[in-house]
Amino acid sequence: MVLPSGLLTGIKDPVALKSIAVTLSIKDFVAGVSATLNYENEEKVPLEAFFVFPLDEDSAVYSFEALVDGKKIVAELQDKYQAHLKFEEDLPGGFQTYLLEEDKCSRDVFRCNVGNMQPGSKVALTLKYVQELPLEDDGALCYVLPAVLNPRYCLSDQSVESCLDLKTPIVPLEDLPYTLSMVATISSQLGIRTIQCNCPLSSIDYTGENKTSAQVTLAEGHKFDRDVELLIFYRNVHSPSVAVEMGMPERESDTLMGAPSAMVSFYPEIPEVETSTKCGEFVFLMDRSESMKRPMSSQNRSQLRIDAAKETLILLLKSLPLGCYFNIYGFGSTHEAFFPKSVKYTQESMEKAVEKVKLMMADLGGTEILTPLRKVFRKTPIPGHPLQVFVFTDGEVAETFNVIKEVKFHSKRHRCFSFGIGEGVSTSLIKNLARVSGGTAEFITGNDRMQSKALRSLRRSLQCVVENISLSWDLPPGLFVHMLSPEQTVVFRGQRIITYSLLTGQIPQDEATGEVCLKYTIHGKSYEEKVTFSLQPKPDDNLTVHRLAAKSMIQARDFGYRETTLIYKRDVLDISLESGIMSSFTIFVAINKELNEPVHGPLFHRDIPRPILFSSFSMRPRSYPNGTPQQPRYPQATKCVIHTDTRSELPNILKLHAYEQGSVEHTVAHLIFLQNADGSWDMNEDLAEVLGTSLEDVKAAHPTEVLEPSAWVTVLAVIWLHANGKELKDEWELLERKAVVWLHNNAVRDFTKFMHAANKLLKTSVSSSIFTFKG
Repeated sequence: MVLPSGLLTGIKDPVALKSIAVTLSIKDFVAGVSATLNYENEEKVPLEAFFVFPLDEDSAVYSFEALVDGKKIVAELQDKYQAHLKFEEDLPGGFQTYLLEEDKCSRDVFRCNVGNMQPGSKVALTLKYVQELPLEDDGALCYVLPAVLNPRYCLSDQSVESCLDLKTPIVPLEDLPYTLSMVATISSQLGIRTIQCNCPLSSIDYTGENKTSAQVTLAEGHKFDRDVELLIFYRNVHSPSVAVEMGMPERESDTLMGAPSAMVSFYPEIPEVETSTKCGEFVFLMDRSESMKRPMSSQNRSQLRIDAAKETLILLLKSLPLGCYFNIYGFGSTHEAFFPKSVKYTQESMEKAVEKVKLMMADLGGTEILTPLRKVFRKTPIPGHPLQVFVFTDGEVAETFNVIKEVKFHSKRHRCFSFGIGEGVSTSLIKNLARVSGGTAEFITGNDRMQSKALRSLRRSLQCVVENISLSWDLPPGLFVHMLSPEQTVVFRGQRIITYSLLTGQIPQDEATGEVCLKYTIHGKSYEEKVTFSLQPKPDDNLTVHRLAAKSMIQARDFGYRETTLIYKRDVLDISLESGIMSSFTIFVAINKELNEPVHGPLFHRDIPRPILFSSFSMRPRSYPNGTPQQPRYPQATKCVIHTDTRSELPNILKLHAYEQGSVEHTVAHLIFLQNADGSWDMNEDLAEVLGTSLEDVKAAHPTEVLEPSAWVTVLAVIWLHANGKELKDEWELLERKAVVWLHNNAVRDFTKFMHAANKLLKTSVSSSIFTFKG
C-alpha cells in the first residue's frame, strides 16, 4: 500500500507544505542529516495534526524540534510507557503534546502527534538523524533524499491512464507551491575524486589538499519533484579505514556516549573459490498480493512488479546447480507451494516449475508471509544441503517484527536473501530479514533490473563458507577495546564490513597510532588485512559514530515493543535513553504549556494533494556524468497493463519480457530459456535463430569428429554470450559456468581445435580461455 507522508490531519489530509531545508554533513562513510519542513494551516478552522516521516531502517533519529508560531519546542527521549501515561494526563488540560515514535508495525516509519494548529498557524518541524551510506558496485557512496517529504502532486504531463491511483490535483511542475534547499558538506582523508547528482547544482566547491572536502549546493528553486540522489566518489574507497570520534565531555569516560568510539571499515579481498556445484536447498517465497499488479515505478512505461518477479524467478531456476533441491511458495492472504516438499533439481522438475511460474498471478490478496515461512522452517532438513531462503515482496507486512523474530530463531540452519520490489517497500522488513540470518538485502525500483540483483544474491549463496571471522587490536598499554557491534558471522565477496567499538582507558596525549586486523579462513586457508590509524579522537557535533554504534546495538536486540524479551527490553531502553536514539521502547516527548488552548470547531476536510510514497530508500548503481542522469541501460515496458482475471497461457518466456524484439536483452532471455538444467543446449532451429544463423549452417560447421551435437551448440552458445552479452554478464554468469562444467564433464578438453570454426560461424573473435575450468 502507498502510505501518505508529511504533516497530516487526523483524517490523513495533508497540511500545506511551504518549504523544505536540508543540511547534510558527510564524513567518510556516514552522514548527519537535519531536515526542516515548514507548514501552515491555511484553513479557517483548527486542525489536529500529526507528522509521518519514512526513514531507512539503518537511520538513527536523535533529535526532533518544533517551532510553532515562533515558539521553540525541544523534545526529549523518554520511556514510551511512562510518556503515554503522562500524555493521557496532560490531554484533558488542553496542553499541546508532541510525541514522535516508531510505527507499531515497522521501525522505518516515524509518527508524531503535533496537536492542534490554529487558523494561520505556522509550524516548522526539524528532524535530525544519522546514517551509514551504502557503497555501490562502482565505488560510489550514495545519499538519497526521498521525495516522500513533500506532498506529491500529479504532474500535468503524466498520462491519465497511469496504473497509479493518484487522487491529486494535476498541476504543471512550475506551479508546485513548495521548494527544497539543500547544502551538503563532504569530507574524507581518502580524497574526493568527483561528486555527481541527478538534480541541478548551483555549485561544487572543493577545498583542502587532494580535494579532501567539498561543499555542494542544490540549485535554487528546486521543486523536489523527484528523489535527490548524491553520488560521492572517493579515491581508494575500498581501502580499510578507522575513524575515532570524541565522546561527550560531560559523560563518564567509560560510558557509551562518554568514551571515544571507533568505526572500523573493511572491504575484504576475498578470493573467488568455487563451492560445491550440487549443494543447497533453495526456497523462493514470491509475493502474490494484489499490489504486485502495480508498475515498478510511477513511470507509465514501467513494467508490472509481478511480471518482473516472474522473469527473475525463471532466471534463478535456470541458474540453480544441478543436483540441489528447490521449491517455490506464492504468498498473499493465503499461500501456495509448487511441491509438497523441496524436490531435486533436474531437467524435469525445472521444466515443471517454469511452466507454473508462467501462470503465476498477483491474486492472493494481502501480504501474509509468517505462515509460509514457518512452514518452510518446519520441514525436515535435507542432509548436506543448507537451506537458502529467497524472499521477494513489494510491501509491508502487519507482523513485521514477528517475521524477523522467526527468521532469527532459525538463523543457525539457513540464510535469507531478501528483495524489496518497487517504491515504498518496508526497509525494516527487507534489511532485517537479511541481517538476522546472515544473508543480503536488495532493493529494486523502476530503473533497476531485478535479474542482476537476484543473481548477485544467488552467487553469494553459492559461495564457499568464510569462517573464523575476527578482529584483533594492537593498542598502547592502558587502552582497551569494547566491541559494540554484533559478532560478524558472514562475509561475502564484494561486501563492506563496518563495526563499532569503544576505546576505554588512557588515550595517549601525544600523537599515537593503533592497529586493527581482520582475519578469516576459507577452505582452511587463513587470510588477514590490517590498517593503522590515529588514536586522536576527532570531534563531531552530531556524534555520528557514537549514535550509529548505539543503533547497531539496538537493532541486534530490539524486535518490537511486544516481541522483545524482558532481558533485551531493559538493554534496549538503557541504550536508547543514554544515546538519544529512538527504539521501540522510547519516544520523543515535549509539552508546550504556553499554548494551553483547547480545540474549537470540527476537523475540516479538504481536497488537496495527497502525499505519495514515491520511491524506496534503495542503493542505485547509476552514475550521473556531469551531474546529468544517465538514461536507463535497459528499456522498460512499453505499456502499463492491468491483468484481467483470465490466466493467460504463455508459450515461452518471451511473453513475460517487455524487451524490444531483437534487442540484446530479448536475445539473452531467449537463450537462457533454451538452456537445459545440466547447463547444455540442444541443437535445434530455435537455438540457431538465437545465435543469428541457420540450423543448416550450424550442422555444416559442426566438427563431428571432435564434438557431439549438444557439445557443439553449447560451445557456440557460450561464445555468443561472451561476444554479444557482456553488459548482461551478471545475469548469465552462473548459466555459463554450468555450461563450462558440463562440457568438461563430457570430456570436451582441447577447445582450440574447434574455436576457429565456431568464431567463423558466429563472426566473433573469442579466445578459448573462456572455457577454462575453475572447479
